[in-house]
Amino acid sequence: MTEPRPKIPIAPVLSRASFGAPSGNAGSAGRRPASVLDAGQVRKVTSGRVAIALALREMGARAGDEVLVPAYHSPSMVPPVLWCGAEPVFYRIAADASVDLADVAARIGPATRAIMVTHYFGFPQDMAAIRALCDAHGLQLLEDCAHAFFGEHGGRPLGSWGDYAIASSMKFFPTYEGGCLVSSRCRLDGVVLHSAGPGFEAKAALAALENSFAYGRLPLLRAALGPLLRLKDLAWRALKSRRTTATSGAAAAPAPDASALAPASSDSGFDFEPRWVDKRSSWFSRAVMRLASTRRIAGLRRRHYLALEQAARALPGCRPLFASLPEGVVPWQCPLVFDDPETVFERLHAAGVPLVRFAQLRWPGVDATTCANSAMLARRVLALPCHQALREDELAWMAAQLRAALQPKAEAA
Repeated sequence: MTEPRPKIPIAPVLSRASFGAPSGNAGSAGRRPASVLDAGQVRKVTSGRVAIALALREMGARAGDEVLVPAYHSPSMVPPVLWCGAEPVFYRIAADASVDLADVAARIGPATRAIMVTHYFGFPQDMAAIRALCDAHGLQLLEDCAHAFFGEHGGRPLGSWGDYAIASSMKFFPTYEGGCLVSSRCRLDGVVLHSAGPGFEAKAALAALENSFAYGRLPLLRAALGPLLRLKDLAWRALKSRRTTATSGAAAAPAPDASALAPASSDSGFDFEPRWVDKRSSWFSRAVMRLASTRRIAGLRRRHYLALEQAARALPGCRPLFASLPEGVVPWQCPLVFDDPETVFERLHAAGVPLVRFAQLRWPGVDATTCANSAMLARRVLALPCHQALREDELAWMAAQLRAALQPKAEAA
């Protein structure tokens, strides 16, 4: 008899996992993990891409400037550059996802204003060398901590090496939206944020709750709020029906769009909505970040990562992208490199395993001729979730599916 397939969240959802006493291997005797919030002044915004736009605006990026962007990237990193009027110039990375400093140096020109550097999957780049390169050329450094809300390098929190840093809090906390702009070198007095209004505040809270309920978390709260959520759905459908019904021969009013209440947040998105640049993160998201146990989040993420890494090391045709999990690293996902990624992806996807293929979609024109390693990693790396909301049975099930995808005959026997 086939066991039921669990529905596993690809990102953290609201549950007890993010709150309470520390758990697992948080590193350094379980001390509170360093985070971008420790790196300097902070502004909490609605997404990482909004934070990029604000950072570039504060840097003074404008038409005629160039911003160096890694060829291995989320396409959402590029529209903020264009919004400022600047031009993205893509630099190469090495096969281990480290910055190719020689290529960066070769691409620096008189129009170069800033360099973006990404800590992929939560693993730090060599920030001392990158900072030295920026200082030598008089360039500003934008430290992309979208994958690395927690972590440190060289005894300093990630986010403290750049002139500005950005983070995506929704990747690490069970919230619907959220990002951070941080600076350890510059004041953020010019970044004035406002509430996006009651509709946004309500959607941020309800969406986080409904996402949790959809994955079977917080069943008692779901039962208690069930009637209210059904009433909300009925009210929304009634509103849509009224607005799409033409009256007296007049043209129908446009139907309300729930997505307009909050910004796009897809990692693979190519869009950018300037109206969210001056909006702060919701009260709900900020409250969750304040109340969550960062020691518990870090410990569980490290423990889950190590469990998946151990399962992968025992399998043929598969290896972790990073050789080890250093002290202080709190991973976003568990990236694995496959010899036959398409076959494995098809099998895991068919089984219902949630997967991230970071940079599979890149900015148009950025291909293997731009950076062979970026194209290779985008094709061969499949990342499994290791967030704190995963349950032990879900981790075991994902490990079993990984074994079945790489050893189908042995599993069938």
